Amino acid sequence: MKAKLYLSALTAAICVGFTAPVLAQETREFSVSTVLSDAFPWGQAAVKWAELVEERSEGRMKLTVYPNAQLVSGDQTREFSAMRSGLIDMAVASTINWSPQVPELNLFSLPFLMPDEAAIDAITQGEAGEQIFAAIEQRGVIPLAWGENGFRELSNSRKAISEPSDLSGLKIRVVGSPLFLDTFNTLGANPTQMSWADAQPALTTGAVDGQENPLSVFDVARIDQVGQQYLTLWRYMADPLVFGVNQRVWNSLSEEDRTILRETAIEAGAWEIAKSRAELSATLETIKERGVEVTELTPEQHAAFVEATAEVYQKWVPRIGEELVNTAKAAIDAR
Repeated sequence: MKAKLYLSALTAAICVGFTAPVLAQETREFSVSTVLSDAFPWGQAAVKWAELVEERSEGRMKLTVYPNAQLVSGDQTREFSAMRSGLIDMAVASTINWSPQVPELNLFSLPFLMPDEAAIDAITQGEAGEQIFAAIEQRGVIPLAWGENGFRELSNSRKAISEPSDLSGLKIRVVGSPLFLDTFNTLGANPTQMSWADAQPALTTGAVDGQENPLSVFDVARIDQVGQQYLTLWRYMADPLVFGVNQRVWNSLSEEDRTILRETAIEAGAWEIAKSRAELSATLETIKERGVEVTELTPEQHAAFVEATAEVYQKWVPRIGEELVNTAKAAIDAR
């Protein structure tokens, strides 16, 4: 009897010894940074990812989304550095905001490089996209999938813009990227860098005349209510999103959980891209219904802007990498 009791106690102890660590590690929580909330497609992509991860991992992984760049006090250009250092675990991030630390991402900001959505796909889904992901990984972040913030259009409170000279002297809010400064300076505008948190008050007071953003941002943020009555559809650059994970976090995960993170990121990204593109026509109609004057460039007008910004390439192609730019151009031509 004593022997049986001893064996029972020993078995119970062994079971506790094996199950306690498993229970302690059942749920791992991770932070996910985004610049926009789930009122926008960008934020919706992060929420979708979090939902899929929790479901597929059966609760082993929980992603908590922190919108409005709150993990970096609103300074979106600090997101990559904070993520690389481990202050942020994961992100659904703009290529623009990461470009100061990953120069190759400036590819997407070259003016008028991508004429349509097929051109974006030709880059992100091909060899150029692989090269960009390799560049991100070399700097301490594991890229998993692409999303999309869309083509960035131009608005202002002063006048309709249909040719480069119309931008002369206009104060335009731009994101914290030197390439944006060069592009708008080349067009004769007066670009001013500021975070999105500061942009809306500046537009309201007239401290700046205009801004550039995707239609979804113009619509949801009601930029028309801060004096932006003129909108030009010029598709001068696109703003892909990247689903990424801090390298140390990634290395700490099992192969199974890595697979879940990657597959759900790809699924969430594809879902968000399709949703964003499908909603564009309705979004534009809503903007027009609010009384915004929309200018759509003719091919000749578009060509004038392309010619006016050609010198930007001379300065930025060497910084981005001539091989990468040529690979991207070839993919666009072959689309």
